[in-house]
Amino acid sequence: MRSFFKDYGIYLAWLVSLVATAGSLYLSEILHYEPCKLCWFQRIFMYPQVFLLGMAAFRNDRVIIRYVLPLSFIGGTISLYHYAEQKLPALAKLTPCRTGVPCNIDYLNWWGFITIPFLALVAFIMIIALLLAANKRVSDVIDEA
Repeated sequence: MRSFFKDYGIYLAWLVSLVATAGSLYLSEILHYEPCKLCWFQRIFMYPQVFLLGMAAFRNDRVIIRYVLPLSFIGGTISLYHYAEQKLPALAKLTPCRTGVPCNIDYLNWWGFITIPFLALVAFIMIIALLLAANKRVSDVIDEA
């Protein structure tokens, strides 16, 4: 199983970024959900990954991992903060959005915990995990242990 993720992790990470990007565009362009300021920041860190990981998957270039991981870590951190702001009302009062759509608005709230920032956080975490599995150096250390 580790060999599969080592060989195809970049392809799978690209697929996750592609689905996340398509999902965010569907929500904003088809369903007309206006993105808030924090949603835009998450998009800034997700959208380039479609192109970077797509080129890396096409060329089987594992060097890109060190450049894409920071995008996912930063985007995931923003998603985590955004999710916390939606679920903890006191946090939304500390730094309220003053222009545009408020960041604590839930367009989606499936089963009481799945929101748009939660979905973005899951996508960023999946990309991080897949890229770490695809990284030859990290995978080799894990195999030796």
